[in-house]
Amino acid sequence: MSAAWIPVLCLGVCLLLPEPAGSEGAVPIAITCFTRGLDIRKEKADVLCPGDCPLDEFSVFGNIVYASVSSVCGAAIHRGVIGNSGGPVRIYSLPGRENYSSVVANGIQSQTLSRWSASFTVTKGRSGTQEATGRAVSTARPATGKRLKKTPEKKAGNKDCKADIAFLIDGSFNIGQRRFNLQKNFVGKVALMLGIGTEGPHVGLVQASEHPKIEFYLKNFTSAKDVLFAIKEVGFRGGNSNTDAAERTSSTVDSERRQEVPRGKALKHTAQKFFTADAGVRKGIPKVVVVFIDGWPSDDIEEAGIVAREFGVNVFIVSVAKPIPEELGMVQDVAFVDKAVCRNNGFFSYHMPNWFGTTKYVKPLVQKLCAHEQMMCSKTCYNSVNIAFLIDGSSSVGDSNFRLMLEFVSNIAKTFEISDIGAKIAAVQFTYDQRTEFSFTDYSTKENVLAVIRNIRYMSGGTATGDAISFTVRNVFGPMRDSPNKNFLVIVTDGQSYDDVRGPAAAAHDAAK
Repeated sequence: MSAAWIPVLCLGVCLLLPEPAGSEGAVPIAITCFTRGLDIRKEKADVLCPGDCPLDEFSVFGNIVYASVSSVCGAAIHRGVIGNSGGPVRIYSLPGRENYSSVVANGIQSQTLSRWSASFTVTKGRSGTQEATGRAVSTARPATGKRLKKTPEKKAGNKDCKADIAFLIDGSFNIGQRRFNLQKNFVGKVALMLGIGTEGPHVGLVQASEHPKIEFYLKNFTSAKDVLFAIKEVGFRGGNSNTDAAERTSSTVDSERRQEVPRGKALKHTAQKFFTADAGVRKGIPKVVVVFIDGWPSDDIEEAGIVAREFGVNVFIVSVAKPIPEELGMVQDVAFVDKAVCRNNGFFSYHMPNWFGTTKYVKPLVQKLCAHEQMMCSKTCYNSVNIAFLIDGSSSVGDSNFRLMLEFVSNIAKTFEISDIGAKIAAVQFTYDQRTEFSFTDYSTKENVLAVIRNIRYMSGGTATGDAISFTVRNVFGPMRDSPNKNFLVIVTDGQSYDDVRGPAAAAHDAAK
């Protein structure tokens, strides 16, 4: 391949010198749609993106400045440097940042990331006069002397272990930098064995300290390799950068152990803020939070466990290094593990004596996290019921009282965790006739249910409560015959019915058995 040449002015003689690698005329390197910034180990490089990359499969973190785990071509399309037909791109490496923003641009939704060790930005590249040659930069290391096998860019993962998992790790002064690193190493091993993938388990990470921080969400990474990178990049929030835990005296460690982190606060934060649709939670997939406790919690973790279950989250407690005898007097409740989980049968609790030699504990914990049939602790009255409201719309009620009835129904509905796998709400209005306002399967969010209740139109007419009960049992509860939720019928009426109520009510009770 002939070199590109540039003229240089010298005293009396003009020479043509070959252009340095990486300068304006260099031939761009062909890369794949999913080559990441961290795969290109140069401060500046010209690359050539292919065309027709699937926009919805790009992993892009940031805006203008992107985390190095981002796809280079995805970032280039996001910034508008190239279109989906591909083209030349120049990439510049930059230092890491604390926060990467989420922005929709050019058909790509970039994602937020709290911290990454390296970044890059992209500009329009030079196509040059020569066609780009050479093998595309891959995200995997090719075996020397062997022909590369074509592997899919995205892996499905372990389809037998579908779960959305948050690891709530200890980032307090209690654990120290050294044990914090050992903790991250253990979490990485667990994540690797889970079989993370698009159709398998998804994981995220929350660090518990004085103020809990979500390090990355379920949607951020769907491959084990990217998750391991992300875990490695998480920094210790509670430690002193000038003092390593391994160098501290035993008295210093003991004093730090008394500065326990409010783990209950972190668990509540995770249950309420982490498991949302925007953060990547999937419909019909068990939600799990694995709480690592080194020592003891300083606040009410039992209450936090109740809140988590009300949000449909299965809580696992992994306890490490139980409190030493001198510390037991400071523990609010020595039975906090049994009270944080909904069943103290040993399934939802796991103990390791210390952070050393933890490899043997990885597989048993993974087996627990993949045991879907036992993930029933999240099923409480707040999220495992089917409630049908039978609302009297007769003339004796009147429009103003009818609005009060709707407000009453709304206030009850607000207290439940309504979702496609949680509580379900339906409503029927009756006079002599019956009208299904909405059924159990029509709306799967609390916001939609409340909006529909507010807009129910008053019918006006006679009162036939018995017929309305029979209608609701047959047409509303009938299609939910195989639902695991418990069924409730709430009748809101202002007076006596013109028909028999006892018979239909008894039949409804029998149908519910």
